[in-house]
Amino acid sequence: MARKTKEEALETRNHLLDAAEDVFHRAGYARTTLEAVAEAAGLTRGAIYWHFKNKSDLFNAMCERVRLPMEELASSGVNSNNEDPLGHLRSVCIFFLTQTANDVHMRKVFDILYYKCEFVDRADPAYIRQQEAFLNGRERLTKLLELAVEKRQLSNDVDIPLAAVMFHAGIDGAIRNWLFADQAFDLVAYAERLVDACLDTIRYSQSLRKKP
Repeated sequence: MARKTKEEALETRNHLLDAAEDVFHRAGYARTTLEAVAEAAGLTRGAIYWHFKNKSDLFNAMCERVRLPMEELASSGVNSNNEDPLGHLRSVCIFFLTQTANDVHMRKVFDILYYKCEFVDRADPAYIRQQEAFLNGRERLTKLLELAVEKRQLSNDVDIPLAAVMFHAGIDGAIRNWLFADQAFDLVAYAERLVDACLDTIRYSQSLRKKP
């Protein structure tokens, strides 16, 4: 019976997260209320408070549901035994781009993050968590590029912090632009070439070399 109760609780939690996706996507972060999410889920507001402390906690959980698997996948390549860090980075980014296009939850959450968020309070836990996720992602990327230098996949004169900024901006910009106007280009068809272009820029651009 206890196991069934845990399964039911998880099912309810996921149902609330699905409803939250719909409401945040429709109304935006600032205008969404817990009452609206409860109504969309066909549950009471008390059911929300059983699983989440407040709106920020609900929002962060909604984001983590799609973000954590990607973070774990990216982090799995940051170790000294990885002999192909650039290959790992390439595979993760291609998967990330194609999943954004094909997975309805991921697409909706990123659309919310890019275009439906009005973080007016920088002390809001939701804003703080999104900034942490951004900085942690940049740190993982930087470590992968440093490992690529160690494994001699990149020249040791590559300016790694600058290269990480450029690469992150390229992938992030591709997703942002596609979400804004998905008819403008085929994200799945372009995924491999977009990632390879970013990697080639790191490999060959003189602008990404350390200053003497």
